[in-house]
Amino acid sequence: MLKKRLIFTLLYNNGTYVLSRNFRLQMVGNLEWLRENYNFDAIAFSIDELVVLNVSRDVSDMDIFSQQILHLSKNYYLPIAAGGGISSIDGAYKLLSSNVDKLVLNSQIIEKPELVMLLSKTFGSQCIVASIDCKKDKENYYVYIRSGSQNTNLMVEEFIKKAEDLGVGEIYLTSMDKDGTGFGYDLDLVERVAELTKVPIIVSGGVGKYQHLLDGLKFDCVTGASTANIYNFIVDGLTNARKYLKKNGIELPQWNCNLQDFYHCLH
Repeated sequence: MLKKRLIFTLLYNNGTYVLSRNFRLQMVGNLEWLRENYNFDAIAFSIDELVVLNVSRDVSDMDIFSQQILHLSKNYYLPIAAGGGISSIDGAYKLLSSNVDKLVLNSQIIEKPELVMLLSKTFGSQCIVASIDCKKDKENYYVYIRSGSQNTNLMVEEFIKKAEDLGVGEIYLTSMDKDGTGFGYDLDLVERVAELTKVPIIVSGGVGKYQHLLDGLKFDCVTGASTANIYNFIVDGLTNARKYLKKNGIELPQWNCNLQDFYHCLH
């Protein structure tokens, strides 16, 4: 059985990092601001994976985005999943050459299914993550693409079937209604998706406290719980979140490291 993972997500938008609430973006700062105000090297030992999503709503530059990830990760090794604006296999290679381990795809599942299938066959399904952004309408959940700006008019059941047929190996599931609210994950959505697929799920959208991470990870199908709220988890917040999860019976990977030795090596 796969161990659970604590995941941190960064949202990148045209040179700056942003927060999102119901997919409305608020600028936080650029890479230098992130390094000055957030001890990013240290949190590499508090999380199990980093997700970086390019949520730029105009044309995204894969060269610039790839360089951002290189600079962001240059001082440590940490599994990274990244996506947004992957329009060709060349773009995928650029990301994978920038310390990225997995590709996150959303709009491509509808607009370029042949590309998704090619990426899955080329790099393996374990490298392909389907980002599924859902909004509830009465009793149904509909999937949105293009950073939440376009309704596919497909219910989540239909979208997951398409993604599975194209060879995705993981699902990054986000509730647009809960996104940025701090009220916790949409557990009804998680439960519904869990009944549809055996593909491992990362839950996202709505974390405001440690308990919310625990709530998401209690599902057998959920292998990762993500938060994208920089301010809630600044300083030692992610370290404490990890301790909380382990104290409450969540089996996370064990990292054996000494931060003092790590900083000595850097300097």
